[in-house]
Amino acid sequence: MVRIAQRPADADHPYGHHKAEYFAAGFEGLLIIVAAIGIAWTAVQRLMNPQPLEQLGLGLGLSVISSAINGGLAWVMLQSARAHRSLAVEGDARHLLTDVWTSAGVILGVGLVGLTGWIWLDPAVAIAVAINIVREGVHLMSRSTEGLMDGALEPEVQQAIDQTLDQFRHRAIRFDHVSTRRSGRRRFVDLHMHMPASWSLGRAAAMRAAVEQALMSAVPGLRATIQLLPTDVETGYTEEKDPL
Repeated sequence: MVRIAQRPADADHPYGHHKAEYFAAGFEGLLIIVAAIGIAWTAVQRLMNPQPLEQLGLGLGLSVISSAINGGLAWVMLQSARAHRSLAVEGDARHLLTDVWTSAGVILGVGLVGLTGWIWLDPAVAIAVAINIVREGVHLMSRSTEGLMDGALEPEVQQAIDQTLDQFRHRAIRFDHVSTRRSGRRRFVDLHMHMPASWSLGRAAAMRAAVEQALMSAVPGLRATIQLLPTDVETGYTEEKDPL
């Protein structure tokens, strides 16, 4: 899905293939939830039929090693996901973090059993870990669904856009109908730019180009679409309601 998301725009997908990452993240979230269900099911069985723990030394050693490796790899992937704004890579990192939580639960459960002798504590901790993993999976699926629904840009990004537009606002120029959306790592902003009708087309186009360049410099990965209008012209439409 990351490879598909990197494909350039074509005739069938004029806005690119960036949303492919949301499908990957949603699938990762589903896998996380399935894993949590498996953990909870096994834990309930052991809670109803307690069994003594075996090979504690080897089990704890492997859990610590796997937790350290998965935790380090997940941290690197999260940094990369933030740098490239890739939800697919973040989903993979979150998937690895569930393994870290599982290993931590094993260590905690075995440690508590060793200290107290209460065998039921091990499956009880496993159930708590499973609940936390479900929360992580639901959150990831929710984010992927929100992305597919063209959510607005983050508040801090919208603030950067507003601050950039403020640099060009004066008596002759104003902006309205500013709307933003996300599509994978790509960001979009659409707006109306009003200026005096007496300006030449060349002057108006040059000013629009300056605004576009400033916006793209302020917000990496931004694609700006600016409609030029005379100062005294207002546009807009009301979406028709479905009669059904």
